[in-house]
Amino acid sequence: MNATNTENQSGSMDLLKWIVVIGLLTGAVVGNYMYGEDVSVVYRALGVIAAIGAALFIAAQTEKGNEAFAFAKESRLEIRKVVWPTRKEATNTTLIVLAATGVMALVLWGMDGALVRIVGFITGIKVDG
Repeated sequence: MNATNTENQSGSMDLLKWIVVIGLLTGAVVGNYMYGEDVSVVYRALGVIAAIGAALFIAAQTEKGNEAFAFAKESRLEIRKVVWPTRKEATNTTLIVLAATGVMALVLWGMDGALVRIVGFITGIKVDG
């Protein structure tokens, strides 16, 4: 019974935290819009950055926020494991893809022309082209 009460309390606190996060982000957008002509761009940018930072900090305190940050950390670790191609390998692969695309374009263009003439011959409709 205590576990259920704890889960309900954390769930309601998470809901309150998400409401505050949405309020901060909405305030950043509305404040930036409202003070567009009166306040310097530098101060508005700093205010928006501060509001986004506060919103991220509060969101990180929620259960879903913890999961999202854990996922981001794991993703970063996985990216480090990737073996990236060298510049020469990337260039060669790009050239192969371009050549294959060009060949397929010519094949499809030829097939289209042949099929148009065949259908024109069968139906008796002359196609200019």
